[in-house]
Amino acid sequence: MKKAVWVLAASIALGTGITLSLWSPVEERAQASQKITAELLPPPRVPPPITRREPATVVVRLESFEKRGRLADGVEYEFWTFGDSVPAPLIRIREGDTVEIHLKNHSSSKFAHSIDLHAVTGPGGGAKFTLTAPGQETAFTWKALNPGLYVYHCATPMVSHHIANGMYGLILVEPKGGLPRVDREYYVMQGEFYTAGGLGEKGFQAFSFEKMFKEQPEYVVFNGSSGSLRGKNALQAKVGEKIRIFFGVGGPNVTSSFHVIGEIFDRVYPEAASEALRNVQTTLVPAGGATMVEFQVNVPGTFVLVDHSLTRVEKGAIGELTVEGAEVSEIFRPERIGLTGGTGAH
Repeated sequence: MKKAVWVLAASIALGTGITLSLWSPVEERAQASQKITAELLPPPRVPPPITRREPATVVVRLESFEKRGRLADGVEYEFWTFGDSVPAPLIRIREGDTVEIHLKNHSSSKFAHSIDLHAVTGPGGGAKFTLTAPGQETAFTWKALNPGLYVYHCATPMVSHHIANGMYGLILVEPKGGLPRVDREYYVMQGEFYTAGGLGEKGFQAFSFEKMFKEQPEYVVFNGSSGSLRGKNALQAKVGEKIRIFFGVGGPNVTSSFHVIGEIFDRVYPEAASEALRNVQTTLVPAGGATMVEFQVNVPGTFVLVDHSLTRVEKGAIGELTVEGAEVSEIFRPERIGLTGGTGAH
């Protein structure tokens, strides 16, 4: 039996675009104790659904980087990352899989990093065994017992400092039977940044411990930077399609009231639980938590993603879903009402 293992290299200019390189697949012979390599794609892309129906040993390799990037227009910040992106790549595995996590800390890093996966049953979610100095690599193995959508993050003290600099992502453990089919899946995470300068102040911005301890972020953003999901980076769909959004909150402090303006969630998996609620307008997602929302887009237009604690929109917590297709007037249409009363209008 042969299997294809994709060798993946990824880099991201934060908030401005993604460069993704995939080399040709390497064919190798699977052993009796089958091992496969998890496909890690930089946000906002999502690895495809898992089609296999048997558990496997999945090898996941992440590397931490500390690098400068765009936080907002004219604002630069030093992000700490897994996989060179904020949020970190979405890891997709299956209930029952045995997962071998490798964490490498790039030699250019100034700090040690680790990884705590909320999907793990074990001390520190793995953090106890992955405290990794610059230039070093650590690993541990665990079994995925519980399906769901879980946050993972750096857990090196001071943990809040590492998370506030961007070290968080999501890991999806699909149930044995898989997830219901949808047409498109998207990956969005909210996080906050505590800059020494005020909101919108240009140039490089250093981290502020004082603001973090007061829980007063200057920026609250989706996917690592203000404007990351707008304009040419907006989510895309067509009328009639079913959408699933994997949504998480890295934190470290601020919760989210996640809402899509002009849509109603057909299904919400509160705190990423196994059972769904139906017909939900806004869902609360705690720091270090996640949810899955599903809805069908029935009419065209631009639908706005927000944290409905709406002052955070001004701090960057806003995105767009652009839906293309023909008008559906029986569901939504503007009415043209003429002016009356001495205006001369007809």
